[in-house]
Amino acid sequence: MNKVISIGRQLGSGGRTIAKLVADHFGCQFYDSELLNLAAKESGFSEQAFKQNDERRRFFRNFGAITSMLTPHSSLPTPNNDFSPEGLFKFQSDAIQKAADEGDCVFVGRCADYILRELPQLVTVFITADIDYRAEQVAKREGCDAEEALRIIHDKESQRAAYYNYYTGKRWGDSSSYQLCINSSLFGLERTAEYIEQFVEERLALVGKE
Repeated sequence: MNKVISIGRQLGSGGRTIAKLVADHFGCQFYDSELLNLAAKESGFSEQAFKQNDERRRFFRNFGAITSMLTPHSSLPTPNNDFSPEGLFKFQSDAIQKAADEGDCVFVGRCADYILRELPQLVTVFITADIDYRAEQVAKREGCDAEEALRIIHDKESQRAAYYNYYTGKRWGDSSSYQLCINSSLFGLERTAEYIEQFVEERLALVGKE
């Protein structure tokens, strides 16, 4: 039975770093932006198409925008090759499902918890952190002040929430959507990863007994 772990995260919580630590601990394949490349290969669209639609609801309104996103060997959109945001989401969902079928993996965001919800061994985690901690981390990364960091957090998380809520019918960051929610600013990144690793081991041990 493959280990399949989906990790959602608030901006500035260190969620991506923690997810990578967890993946390394279990020897899992790690998927974050890598999923965009997988989806591009499956669909025939360029990776740029998925980057523009990544964790945000975006609509392409003109023919030029569509044709600019095709790879040299792909054709124009057809009923079976849908360039709409829903079509791109379907391609990305198929790539996530295929990766989960092929081996142990850790996914960061992109509604993987919803897409893989039928897998009994799926472990879903959401990483949060205190807002002052998150603003400090974003300010360091972006080279900006705290006020600008808070604006970046608000804008990015509004996009993530709209994307997640639209495609899943659930609420992004709501504890009822995840098996484990954890505050990384209480434990630090490495200890948070260790806590998640222990949770994964105990959760999968229970699944193995069912």
